[in-house]
Amino acid sequence: MSDTSAARSGFTPAYLDRVGSSFTDFLGTTAPDLLPGRRTLPAMSAAELAPHGTTIVSVTFDGGVLMGGDRRATMGNLISSRDIEKVYAADSWSVIGIAGAAGIAIEMVRLYQVELEHYEKIEGMTMSLDGKANRLAGMIRGNLGAAMQGLAVVPLFAGYDLDAAAGASPGRIFSYDVTGGNYEERGYASVGSGSLFAKNSLKKTWRAGLSADAATRALVEALYDAADDDSATGGPDPVRRLYPIVYRVDAEGAVRLTDDEVAAVAEAIVADRAAAEREG
Repeated sequence: MSDTSAARSGFTPAYLDRVGSSFTDFLGTTAPDLLPGRRTLPAMSAAELAPHGTTIVSVTFDGGVLMGGDRRATMGNLISSRDIEKVYAADSWSVIGIAGAAGIAIEMVRLYQVELEHYEKIEGMTMSLDGKANRLAGMIRGNLGAAMQGLAVVPLFAGYDLDAAAGASPGRIFSYDVTGGNYEERGYASVGSGSLFAKNSLKKTWRAGLSADAATRALVEALYDAADDDSATGGPDPVRRLYPIVYRVDAEGAVRLTDDEVAAVAEAIVADRAAAEREG
């Protein structure tokens, strides 16, 4: 379409020409100021001024992968939110969990969700799991300037690999660094302030071939142990009925476990710990 015809239609040529399947690239051409990495940054560190999400955990099981996150966000020494959501379905076959500057992280997740949906509509097919992991790495790299000012976003990504070879585990986990480095993890992974304690817990409770229920128990227990030692990670809160958000991704797609399902697991862990304490 000519520039004159495009002007008459009310759209710029970028809206009418098929230049690619990346929504982020399209946005960079038509409205670059809307991309998180293109905004003007403060001259000083803003790390203490923005709420930060904390601990995210992901584990594989026999037939898929799980991801969960606690509900606390902190701002310096204060609890800025007790019920923040840090784990989201990226699309029907993958999930993403956020750690770092909460506002930028949530915006990145929303942009990423649109990116995957845009690709699927343009190409008529779902992007491969490796492709999804690489697209997310590019978005994180675009936020490097903000990361250097203390507003880092370091997500965890996991999904069900529709192209997995026969006999291979379809559940896969990818971790990142602030420069967009992309690393596939084996079995389990964790990011955020309580990640060290969560990983130490999983070293004892995770093993290959776990059932979905056993893996859910290991994941929730890892978050419980992280909250026990990390002040920025929130533990189960039965008074407010706040429990970790947990997603399961398997051959049926990405499904969020209900609060009652997660509460039952968390309460069983608390009961077992209390019983062990009494016996000790």
